[in-house]
Amino acid sequence: MSCGLRDVIEFEALGRPGVLVASDAFAQAAAEQVQLLGQPKLAYALAPHPIQDRTDDELRAMARSLAGEVLAAIRT
Repeated sequence: MSCGLRDVIEFEALGRPGVLVASDAFAQAAAEQVQLLGQPKLAYALAPHPIQDRTDDELRAMARSLAGEVLAAIRT
């Protein structure tokens, strides 16, 4: 997750909106890392854990369920 988080921070620094999407198993780590990296307003969306053993259909449904949250975070 930390690499993805740093990528989102870099996008934001370039003036491009970004949202980290991570497994909800990492919710506490994400909350702590955005604080430690000085980015407390950085947006992130949490997907249900685990992710890696999901079927393609389950992943599509998960993406659809997170799309509104991600789009709302980009627009703010």
